[in-house]
Amino acid sequence: MARLTEENIRLAREIISRYPKPRSATIPLLHLAQEQDGFVTNEAMEHIGQLVGATSAEVYGTASFYEMFKFEPVGKYLINICGTMSCALMGSEELMHHAESRLGIHMGGTTADGLITLERAECQAACTEAPCLQVNYRYRFRVTAENFDTLVDQLQSGALEGEIPAHGTVAAVRQHIPADKGVGAVAPEDVTEGPAWLDGKAAL
Repeated sequence: MARLTEENIRLAREIISRYPKPRSATIPLLHLAQEQDGFVTNEAMEHIGQLVGATSAEVYGTASFYEMFKFEPVGKYLINICGTMSCALMGSEELMHHAESRLGIHMGGTTADGLITLERAECQAACTEAPCLQVNYRYRFRVTAENFDTLVDQLQSGALEGEIPAHGTVAAVRQHIPADKGVGAVAPEDVTEGPAWLDGKAAL
């Protein structure tokens, strides 16, 4: 269980500086904490609260709204099988049963080696490609039982490490915005005129 590391504190302050109000950085900082530990710890939420001027309860209230934030350890790879209408009609329930059998765990569980956690997901917005799943939020489409077995074999062998990072990593490249390239956002109470893109246009 950990607060943010010194390196991540530096990154957190850089992220906060992009926003007119520190609290606006809460979600990016939650992603940073999850990347650090694989899930969001209580200590990290308390630390984020201190950095943005919120209580740990307010940080948790934000984080708990979103499915992608986890509050206890999960496997290196989180497999989410979509179970909503299009995927259900195309066999996602059968795929889930196969996945449970192949991995030797029930939905919501993690393999004994800590490698894979299996969960059901709500709509993943790929209804034409049903049934679909995500591995650490990277898509796989029209998944059959055979496709699933191949995927698991690849995860176990390490063949996909270059394609799918460990759970918590949102992007392979860290965003960095130079100070002179920022959008110049200001706090709402400091706005005195309409946005530049509205100049010369009739307000609707």
